[in-house]
Amino acid sequence: MKKAYLLLLLGLWLQTGLVQAQRTDWKIVTGKITSPWAEKVNPAKPLPEYPRPQMVRENWLNLNGLWDYALQPRTQQDNAPTAFAGQILVPFPVESALSGVGKTAGQENVLWYRKSVTIPAKLRKQNVLLHFGAVDWLADVFVNGQKVGTHQGGYDPFSFDITSALKGSGAQEITVRVWDPTNDGPQPRGKQVKKPESIWYTPVTGIWQTVWLEAVPKTYILATKQTPNIDQQNLTVTANVQNLGANDRLRISAWNGKNKISEKEVAANAEAVLPVSDAKLWSPENPFLYDLRVAVVSNGKVVDEVKSYFAMRKISMAPDAAGVQRMLLNNKFVFQYGPLDQGWWPDGLYTAPTDEALLFDIQKTKEMGFNMIRKHVKVEPARWYYHCDKLGMLVWQDMPSGDMGNRWEQRPGIIGKGTEKDRTPESEKIFRTEWQAIMDANHNFPSIVVWVPFNEAWGQFKTEEITNWTMKHDPSRLVNSASGGNFHPVGHIIDLHNYPEPVMPAPSLFGAKQIIVLGEFGGLGLPVEGHTWQDKNNWGYQNFKSADDLIKRYRPFMDTMTDLIRQGLSAAVYTQTTDVEIETNGLMTYDRKIIKIPTAELKQMHAKLYSPSLVTLK
Repeated sequence: MKKAYLLLLLGLWLQTGLVQAQRTDWKIVTGKITSPWAEKVNPAKPLPEYPRPQMVRENWLNLNGLWDYALQPRTQQDNAPTAFAGQILVPFPVESALSGVGKTAGQENVLWYRKSVTIPAKLRKQNVLLHFGAVDWLADVFVNGQKVGTHQGGYDPFSFDITSALKGSGAQEITVRVWDPTNDGPQPRGKQVKKPESIWYTPVTGIWQTVWLEAVPKTYILATKQTPNIDQQNLTVTANVQNLGANDRLRISAWNGKNKISEKEVAANAEAVLPVSDAKLWSPENPFLYDLRVAVVSNGKVVDEVKSYFAMRKISMAPDAAGVQRMLLNNKFVFQYGPLDQGWWPDGLYTAPTDEALLFDIQKTKEMGFNMIRKHVKVEPARWYYHCDKLGMLVWQDMPSGDMGNRWEQRPGIIGKGTEKDRTPESEKIFRTEWQAIMDANHNFPSIVVWVPFNEAWGQFKTEEITNWTMKHDPSRLVNSASGGNFHPVGHIIDLHNYPEPVMPAPSLFGAKQIIVLGEFGGLGLPVEGHTWQDKNNWGYQNFKSADDLIKRYRPFMDTMTDLIRQGLSAAVYTQTTDVEIETNGLMTYDRKIIKIPTAELKQMHAKLYSPSLVTLK
């Protein structure tokens, strides 16, 4: 009897081990090109870095890794799956190769996630927050079967206090239900479509940024907002504090390395203005960052503290000697030139395989002699903006587009063709809510200097109202109301798109009131065999067969640009950083393995665009 019992236990142990082995048998889905970082992805610890550099606490737990997943008909969404299909590698979207799944969810299905988590004792001593960097699009979150919250929006971070849903001990079960209608819904979705073609790409569904737990005290800092003023030599800081006590105060200090340069203590719901004298100004040439500490003080004791950083920099506009409005950085004209950066990856789609990969595109852009990136109809994880802050890369941030269908007029000063989208109240609310959330979540990154609510009339509506609201919500930045879209006399910028040559709106007609920029041009295509998303039928605005021919076409653009800068052009955006799916007009291939024009040659060509002699201010 004893021998039989031991054999039974051995069999059960082997069976359990086999199941466990199967559960962790993750591998990338084959069939498409991959970036060099795909092989560096560790399924036990994907993207392990702290995900929120602007608000750091020490007590946290990364939940990225293998989760159970199931696709279930939306008609059955109220019933949690009784069985799961396998495992998915979070935070890679289900359609991506790095997820290990590579399946399309579609609007007719919901995507379920499940993970069993044992929370360390050091976290359980305080309240526990469950954070999501981004989930596309509608997410319902459950802990131990109890619903802890719902979130709409594919591009903004969110969190829930899950303390009351936790069991006293042992493993805790986290379940997430996601629904994403892609282009069947009115929500912001950028370049995602059900049937990818031309400039439209593979859908992205589900968790696509880091998931993590964080321990906080009962009274804690939910968010901070810091705005520099280089003219007044100060930094304004406010904080959103949860469960605020009557006598609680904020203690805020600014640091240059180990040297404290300023400190203020104010009521916890008040605004603190910290003097920053003789400030080191942030710029692409000198991206200096100060450290910041924000603490809640109760009865003389610090109960919560977060570490952050800030930069002293200013973005503004002023006329030049000819009366043409110019874009200024720190009260000086700096021509802004950069690529259209869509942030797609052949293996992770919306999600870079590693933090090293996330950094790579920015580094190469800098090495090529660009000083700006236009982040196109997508929002990146916080660490991407952190890298831009550290490297000194200016950023124009687009609102992801959605609810399209109105007519586009790409020429300024023309009436009778372009139309505003007649959105439903639900669609309007979705747009306004997410646009505000995106701006609030990314306010503290000094690299972001321009907000772009609309692109090429895609879902463009109530342009003047949305633009004026955006300007009021964040007066510290410039607003480009409609990049290449249906133009209105509103916002700081008039932004023309033209392919392939660089051109601009006439300064004599448009330059007295708005900054003139070329929001997209170029699009020179070069498919590189062995490095394309598909073997044939690739696409570019103008195609070439060799790198030499590509360079010969690109070089004269820089001569034209120099002349345009003299006349009134303040910025330009070249399409684009990398190839994306069947688009092959990138400076790099989609897999990032080939740079089509040598970086040193690009930097040499671009250097003349930044000559101070090109523009004299009034």
